Amino acid sequence: MKYILVLVISLFCLQSSYSQIHEFGIFLGGSNLIGDYGEPSFVNPNQVAFGGIYKWNKSSRHSWRVSGVITELELNIPDRKDSKTVGELSAGLEFNFFDFDLHHSGAQGTPYIYTGLSVLNHTNSDLKKKWALALPMVLGYKFRLNRSFNIGAEVGARYAFADDIDTSEDIGNTYNNDWYVFTGLTLTYTFGRNPCYCTN
Repeated sequence: MKYILVLVISLFCLQSSYSQIHEFGIFLGGSNLIGDYGEPSFVNPNQVAFGGIYKWNKSSRHSWRVSGVITELELNIPDRKDSKTVGELSAGLEFNFFDFDLHHSGAQGTPYIYTGLSVLNHTNSDLKKKWALALPMVLGYKFRLNRSFNIGAEVGARYAFADDIDTSEDIGNTYNNDWYVFTGLTLTYTFGRNPCYCTN
């Protein structure tokens, strides 16, 4: 019974200690809108995008992630060029293709993917504030600068469950929803307690 108790406590310690490793940082890059009109290129950042990012690293292979980004989306409506300010909140799971152990100070790098659910605050053609759900699909690569800082580069497309982000819901293709893309860099600071089995 004593050995079982020790095993249970050890497993709990291992799991809870990983939950103490966090990352908090910034996102800086660009954005572009893929709507019914304008430039059809998938990655074509034409407006500055910036925001914050938080990760709760549950293991060396996956993290829970929350982010917020503010940007101007360039609309490219026929006969006029316009943009509007939008804000996005996103939450989901980030998966590393290779082990990315924040408890080791040596050089590390891995490609990763992220998906979850995003909520976009924007205005429609009547200048009314609206919320739209979106599905983020992000591909990136991150690198360990040192024991405290990580840097990453990513491209993330968002499929919006709405067709009025480009304000062309009355004149555009009503069968195609809008997409928007964030391209940029992340810089995060790592903090939290080492696992109980770690002596460093």
